Amino acid sequence: MRHRRNGRRFDMPTSQRRAMFRNLTTDVLRDGYVQTTEARAKELRSFVERMITLGKRGTLHARRQALAFVYDPDVVKGVFDELAPRYAERPGGYTRVVKLGRRKGDGSRIARLELV
Repeated sequence: MRHRRNGRRFDMPTSQRRAMFRNLTTDVLRDGYVQTTEARAKELRSFVERMITLGKRGTLHARRQALAFVYDPDVVKGVFDELAPRYAERPGGYTRVVKLGRRKGDGSRIARLELV
């Protein structure tokens, strides 16, 4: 039983799952969107929103926390310099999940996570 356990496991070890979310988060913050499965997109929302919230905080500590998670330092610079001012008045909800249908190969649900 998984009482009080948060997050999906995606049938992979913790380190692999964490690396996947770091990669996807970096891609969303660089490109503005990513197309992946619906379950992954829903899990990824919290990571992306946390990075934007760190950018809004704007402190040195927040920047170091973001650099510890996001792979590309240029992406972190963009979050703090461009995205944070863009979402300064918004109290959360920086992303949306758009459902795109089913994948042709295995029929899994595909979604697009994009910045609002």
